[in-house]
Amino acid sequence: MSNKRQQVRTPMKCRIKISHPSFGELLAQTRDLSDSGVYVKHPDMAGLAVGTEVTGQVQDLPFPAPVLKMEVMRVDPEGAGLRFLDEA
Repeated sequence: MSNKRQQVRTPMKCRIKISHPSFGELLAQTRDLSDSGVYVKHPDMAGLAVGTEVTGQVQDLPFPAPVLKMEVMRVDPEGAGLRFLDEA
């Protein structure tokens, strides 16, 4: 399988709050980040369908991070790869 990513992924671990009507809010951890998206590790993320929109906000910063809309691009048993859409 070829790698279709156009952006370089940078390993980055931080807490992120993800919101979706199917589970409300959950606190998860990022695995990597690029200019176009983020991978979020949490088993509840694996239950989302590709194309589902969620919102996310990085936690534990010294200022409130923006709430971003994101789209599920892929899922696996550990979590989901999300593409940034815009601010919610």
